Amino acid sequence: MTFDKALAAHYEAWYETPEGRRADELEKAVLDWLLQAYDRPGSVLEVGCGTAHFTRWLGKWGLAAVGLDCSAAMQVQARALDSPPLVRGDAYRLPFADGAFDLAALVTTLEFLERPKEVLAEALRVARHGVVLGVLNRWSLLGLQRRLAGLFRPTVYDAAHFYGVGELKRLLQRVAGEQARIVWRTTLFPRGWPWPQARLPWGGFIGMALMCSSGRE
Repeated sequence: MTFDKALAAHYEAWYETPEGRRADELEKAVLDWLLQAYDRPGSVLEVGCGTAHFTRWLGKWGLAAVGLDCSAAMQVQARALDSPPLVRGDAYRLPFADGAFDLAALVTTLEFLERPKEVLAEALRVARHGVVLGVLNRWSLLGLQRRLAGLFRPTVYDAAHFYGVGELKRLLQRVAGEQARIVWRTTLFPRGWPWPQARLPWGGFIGMALMCSSGRE
């Protein structure tokens, strides 16, 4: 998918809106919970990092973080924001050796990829301990709103494939095997929901981790 300069700037500015700040806080809380499932990871590659919004946060989390994206416009915006090391590259052919990182992360990226199984296989190739995913949930009120918006005007989500929890788990199992160790939670429930995150399949954002080595069940 091609992101132009205007969209790259809008992507980062959205996180300064009330909706964006709420989503950012809740999504990062779930990702934080997932990262704690791993035994002291030291490095992470964020695939499809965009403006490196989450790459910067992963660096602050204490990881040696590297961001990869195919969009020149996104990387220009990312560098203007003093991001960690960035690489322009293809998610289908990551320019790194096997096991170069402890973890790979894809945050709101998998939805926009035509061959997700190939991308996940590449992510697992370069990540020793596993893969962390943040994905928009098909079976949520937010997911429905995103899809309906495309009926009335063009949106960035028109070409996206939203996932449900079950479909995402099956996709990971097809790549890593049926015995793959997977943990997950969702967040971005409608306002007023009693829990910020839960092991329920209806939150607007799915956080899911595949563990290739010792970690929390």
